[in-house]
Amino acid sequence: MTSRAAVEDISRDPEQLATHDLKELMPLPPPYDNIDEQPGWKAIKEQQIQELETSLDDTIALGIPKPKSPEEERKLVAAFLEGLRKLFTKENNWTFLQPLMLSMEHCAKCQTCSEACPIYESSGYKDIYRPTYRSEVIRRIYNKYIKPGGKFFGKFKHGDIDLNWRTVARLMELSYRCTLCRRCAQTCPIGVDNGLITHELRKLFSQEMGVAAKELHQQGSLLQLRVGSSTGMNPLVVKDNIEFIDEDTSERTGLTIETPWDKEGADILLIHNAGEILAWPENPGAFSVIFEAAGVSWTLSSELVGYDGINYGLWYDDIQLARVAMKHAEIAKKLKVKKIVVGECGHAHKALTVVADRVFKGEYNIPRESAMTVLEEIVFSGKIKFDPSKNDFPVTLHDPCNMVRSMGIVEPQRRILRYLAPRFREMTPTGVYNYCCGGGSGFAIMSPYNFRDWRLSVSGRMKLKQTLEAFKGEPEDENKYLCAPCSNCKGQIRDLFEYYGVWEKSHILYGGLVELIVNAMVDIKEEYIEWEWH
Repeated sequence: MTSRAAVEDISRDPEQLATHDLKELMPLPPPYDNIDEQPGWKAIKEQQIQELETSLDDTIALGIPKPKSPEEERKLVAAFLEGLRKLFTKENNWTFLQPLMLSMEHCAKCQTCSEACPIYESSGYKDIYRPTYRSEVIRRIYNKYIKPGGKFFGKFKHGDIDLNWRTVARLMELSYRCTLCRRCAQTCPIGVDNGLITHELRKLFSQEMGVAAKELHQQGSLLQLRVGSSTGMNPLVVKDNIEFIDEDTSERTGLTIETPWDKEGADILLIHNAGEILAWPENPGAFSVIFEAAGVSWTLSSELVGYDGINYGLWYDDIQLARVAMKHAEIAKKLKVKKIVVGECGHAHKALTVVADRVFKGEYNIPRESAMTVLEEIVFSGKIKFDPSKNDFPVTLHDPCNMVRSMGIVEPQRRILRYLAPRFREMTPTGVYNYCCGGGSGFAIMSPYNFRDWRLSVSGRMKLKQTLEAFKGEPEDENKYLCAPCSNCKGQIRDLFEYYGVWEKSHILYGGLVELIVNAMVDIKEEYIEWEWH
């Protein structure tokens, strides 16, 4: 196994900078500790080695074609360098220039961030996965090739590095070995944000070189803007699906549920992650039950993009993020709603609130609120009667990175769980210190080549370990519930649990927060949570 790699090796070493061996990864607790029973690592095919860039590690996320000539290599390196220059100009990067500069200029190289990185630890401490590794590469390139006089003084002050196609190709793949959870930034004693530097790298590759994960770009943002949803659902399909969900929810709960569409002047425009409508229909169904039972004035939008809070631009491209966010604002303005409420989707929270604040101006700056605070207000308003004993099973809470660590929405969901789930227990660590699911930054929808093996064996390994430890001591055959109020996280957890057979071995089900709320309602006679794998 390869684990040691110096920064300058990114441009010099002809061999892969890291390889993986299941025996060297972070151990999992019993009964998941048997290496022979863990899924194997798919080797990169010989044809892929011939056609694609595979020199970083034994994993492929992007599938970057090898240049056909030295001249093509030089052009690609020149495009990278021009994009790097733009990152450090106000007119091209006014949104994130200041925090980027601060993170570039101030790093004590103490490696405190490495100790906080779940990918670095889970991988068996491979140097290239340190949060500082890719940042230091960029720092040296910037100081040598961008700063005036850098070629003469940069290597003496900051360390030398060569800029060639191998460097650029490895950086492209390396920028997709980080979930952008920003646990590193939270831990840094001087506030260096290595996650931001990685994000800016992805942005450079997308906006200047046309390189991005196809699942985020072609099958994500572009599909969403063209068809209406990154799931491929157009408005007619969405309305048909919601109608079916309404009928099923009415039958299951005994209540009459009919989703209001395009209602002008409603208090709330609710925007789901469209993935919920397809994969977890009980989630939008539960929102409808809660809002109707509480007498909330709300609506869904049937316009393109209006029913889909997904905004993959958050992870790789500011332009795509702004295009999607503006569609949401325009729809809210047209419907004259009082505010937008973001459903159970962590990245939609951050994209439509924190980051969109840099885009929305004047009349388009519609108030936006998290579903967590709205649900908290409803649960404790007295408008709905609850029987917490209906949730008498072990429950723990996963904290979505963008919602909790990045935005500080920590307590509303916990107050609800402490009230409605008598056997609720926290993960360790918890809250803003919780670990990423391993599917952040778009990974949950990425499974090209053999990247799925890396995503589930390395990136999601810490979350699996943490979840199992939260339920330690409980009977293996007792039903347990991992509450994950984020569609993206649920996608990763679904894959993670399937990969390791968690339902069969430990009887842990995953789901959202609203399902637990409905399950505890006195007026719902049957269990809303279905204890079966889906």
